[in-house]
Formats: sequence, structure tokens, C-alpha cells
Amino acid sequence: MGFELDRFKGAVDPDFKCNLCNKVLEDPLTTPCGHVFCAGCVLPWVVQQSSCPVKCQRISTKELNHVLPLKNLILKLDIKCDNHSRGCEKIVKLQHLAEHAEMCDYSPAKCRNKGCSEVLNLKDMDAHMRESCDFRAVGICESGCGLMLTHKEQKLDNHCCLKALKAHNGALQGKVVGLDKELKKQALKSTKREKSLLAQLSAVHSELQMTALKYQKKFTEYSARIDSLSKSLSPPCKGGETSSVTAILHREAGSLGFNIVGGRPFVDNKDGGSNEGIFVSKIVENGPADKEGGLQIHDRIMEVNVFVFILVKA
Repeated sequence: MGFELDRFKGAVDPDFKCNLCNKVLEDPLTTPCGHVFCAGCVLPWVVQQSSCPVKCQRISTKELNHVLPLKNLILKLDIKCDNHSRGCEKIVKLQHLAEHAEMCDYSPAKCRNKGCSEVLNLKDMDAHMRESCDFRAVGICESGCGLMLTHKEQKLDNHCCLKALKAHNGALQGKVVGLDKELKKQALKSTKREKSLLAQLSAVHSELQMTALKYQKKFTEYSARIDSLSKSLSPPCKGGETSSVTAILHREAGSLGFNIVGGRPFVDNKDGGSNEGIFVSKIVENGPADKEGGLQIHDRIMEVNVFVFILVKA
């Protein structure tokens, strides 16, 4: 719902009015057909009618859009305080209205003295509670109950200790019952929270176990692959038989038909010694190396001269 026209200082542009409530727009929304309404006016209408309030076409709430430039212009208008009827003469920018209302001396406030139902301006509350409220405390009963006397009881001289004690006792019992209910409510909430946390902890623990098993399996697989690769790349064992072979290969489609690995020092697993070299890791089927023959996986390439390879056989 919009703001009443008479609350604004000066004339209001007709374009700032809602087409439904005919008040100044509050949080304006526009329809696909270009009509503008207060959010509080148009949303219930579209939910129920599924059409523009002007009834020019069918629309849904998803098609309504905020009009920020128009909203910013309206927020700069001067408006009277919400408590103008209670005596506040303050005029503020609409964008500062809520901030002013929180501190306005003319805001309605209910008396805090027990039994009093008076509603006054905030600025008058302290004086009322201290000086004019019939239910303000004026002293302690000296007849035996020791309870607080109100101004009304003192003025009418109708304080009854027995009645006052029963009422006081009933109030205390009511507080005890209320506190007991709140305690049970909080205990139930704590129990539910504890169960929820335990369930979450159990789920996280299970997930961690599954993740650990998964990575353990991966680690085992990778370790096996590394061991296999290390064995396949190991140089000939000491004391093993080796022989040198010269191979002459001709490129086919830019390839000699085999792959190599090595070229960097690596540690021999058996004696810890450092070895280096280039080894044949793969021979392409029906490639130049395969057709020529004599070249095998694990052979070490000792020398290359254009297309002449001198090998040490594994």
C-alpha cells in the first residue's frame, strides 16, 4: 500500500501515484505492459487474477520488475512524520522516515507500570510513570506483607495484604511454570541439536573413511604402476650379456616407428648407483623399426648418426 497524498509537502507528480490505491507509490513494480503499482497492491492482485490490474493482458508475478529510478525519485520527496497526528511537526525525506520514526518523541508507548493500560507519547512516558500513573509504586506496605504499594491503593486505602500476597504468589507460580516450559523447550531443542550434530559427525566420519579407502586404493594402484615402470626402464643387470647392433632406418610419414625414454640420471634400485641413458620404450607395429628388425624394447641407444643407430641389446 502507498503513502497518503496529504502527508507530502507540496503537490505530488501524478506519475508517482499507484493505479490501484491512488496513493504515492511504495516500492513500485511495473508490468510488461508498462503500468506501475505499489508492490503491496499489485502482487496479491496478480496472484489471484493472473492479469494486469488494468486488465490489458495476462501476466505472472515473475514478469513484474522493480523501477529503481522511479523509487529513488519518490524517496527524495518530503513527507510528514508517521506521528503527525500525535503532534510531531517534523518533515523528513521519505528515505529517512523509518530512521526518524525509531527516535521520534511522539511515538506511541504503553506505560510499563503493571496494571496501567495508558498509551502516551514517548517523550511523556517517564513523567507519567513517576508522577501521574495510578499504578506507580509509592512505598512498602507496613502492615505485614512487605509488598509494594501503588498510588491507587494508597489513595483508596484498599490494600489487602492477604489478597496481595495471593496475587503475588500466583504471579510467581506463573513465572515458575513459564520458566519450566522454556527450560523443557530448550532441553528438547538441545537434544534435537545434539542428535543432528551426531548424525552429521557420523556422516562426515563415514565419508572420511570412504575417501581414505579410495585414496589408499589409488595409492596402491599407482605404486604398482611405478614399480612396473621402474622395472621396464631399468638398465641391463651387471654381469648380463650385452651386444652392440647397428640399425639403419628410413622415416615413413616423418616417423622412425619407435618411442624413447630417459636422457636424465636415475638411481639403480639394486646398488644405488647413478645411471643415465636413452632406452627404447615402444616399437610401433609395422613401422620402420619393426620392419627393419633388430630393435627391441629396453634396448639402449648409444649413438645416432642421421639414420644409423648403434644399440646395446638388453
